[in-house]
Amino acid sequence: MLRLKLALARTLRTLSRRLGRRGGTTLPGRVLLRLDPGAIAVLGNKLERGSVVVSATNGKTTTSAMLASVLEASGAEVVHNRAGSNMNWGVATALLDAGRSRDQIGLFEVDEAWLTSVARDLDPSLILLSNLFRDQLDRYGELELLADRWAELVAERDGRSTFVLNADDPLVADLGRERQRVVYFGVEDRSHSLESLEHASDSKRCRNCGHEYTYDAVYLGHLGRYHCPNCGRTRPSPQVAAERVTLHGMSGSDVRIATPAGPIELSLPLPGLYNVYNALAATAAALELGATPAQVRAALSEFAAAFGRVERLQVGGRELAILLVKNPAGANEVLRTLTLEDGALDLWIALNDGIADGRDISWIWDADFELLAGRARTITCTGTRAEEMALRLKYAGVNASLIVERELARSLDSAVANGNGGAPLYALPTYTALLELRDLLADRGLAKRWSD
Repeated sequence: MLRLKLALARTLRTLSRRLGRRGGTTLPGRVLLRLDPGAIAVLGNKLERGSVVVSATNGKTTTSAMLASVLEASGAEVVHNRAGSNMNWGVATALLDAGRSRDQIGLFEVDEAWLTSVARDLDPSLILLSNLFRDQLDRYGELELLADRWAELVAERDGRSTFVLNADDPLVADLGRERQRVVYFGVEDRSHSLESLEHASDSKRCRNCGHEYTYDAVYLGHLGRYHCPNCGRTRPSPQVAAERVTLHGMSGSDVRIATPAGPIELSLPLPGLYNVYNALAATAAALELGATPAQVRAALSEFAAAFGRVERLQVGGRELAILLVKNPAGANEVLRTLTLEDGALDLWIALNDGIADGRDISWIWDADFELLAGRARTITCTGTRAEEMALRLKYAGVNASLIVERELARSLDSAVANGNGGAPLYALPTYTALLELRDLLADRGLAKRWSD
């Protein structure tokens, strides 16, 4: 009976791809799970090397893609939800390829809220948890709720899964305390520390005693080197650590990574400290899964950006660099990276309030758009909440030439035509705007469709 259900789901996937429905990543899995709610567990058992699960608020798509590239470089066949459909139906769709050959390993990016149920079905050998930031409050609720759910899962999987955790995120680091088979990663280079916690920082209090943390270094949001002056709880020492980080703006970074298997000197072609964290997470997990430092270095040095995560395309004779923004912490890192560039910036910012974005767009007031003051030449605001984005920029003191155009295609054409034609145009869309942009560029023959 399962064979018939799988045949139907695979047929739906093929038809969806031919119709250009973004790769058929959702509908086949939805139908399969409706017909057989236990399909994920059954198909997961067909993977000879088991499963790996990756979750985070920011960076899980890029981290998963990095890890996949390393595993493939080591000779593994990876079953992976590459298009980023990360709820249970996206995992089910990816698992349609399980069991088609020997020695497969499953690698699944999983939405924060779906992590517990998917992990229980998959029985993963390794769980990578990178960060928890405030994101879509109308959908997820407060961070503590997600942290409690993750803590229950870790306690349940203690001794059964290896956990790769971010030592620099207090909420994530706490999950591994007094647990077995825990590997921590983090940044040791204090030269990139901010002067203080950002306004958008989320986890400021010790979960053990409730006292406010003292930070010796702040790297990104609430990520950094911290300790509790009340109960003495402190940041764990990372086994996989960025000892030296040199950021080169949008062109990437140079990183020296200390690991139990030896140092890795890495030239990472993705910008920002946030991508250094993604690389550290992927490195720690890959080494645990049997990859060598040489394989890690080779794969990450040649890594191509994941969908919408610093993709670079040519549009109307200009380079278009696409950087997803969806919450204060992520937006701040994108903005900080952009300000490392020389000269004035041309920006296209698309703010939507779809369900996948979060209906509540108040997060834009916690993001530090003030960083653009005196740095932006032209900014085009688009999306369903374009006017609110323009208002936020006005309050941030941004004195750039400002255009408000809700219609996405017209706004993009306007942004490409305005500004300095020889300079890059930086596109900062929220999630659903990113999907719309990708479809628009595919229709114009400027980007591949998901099904390609």
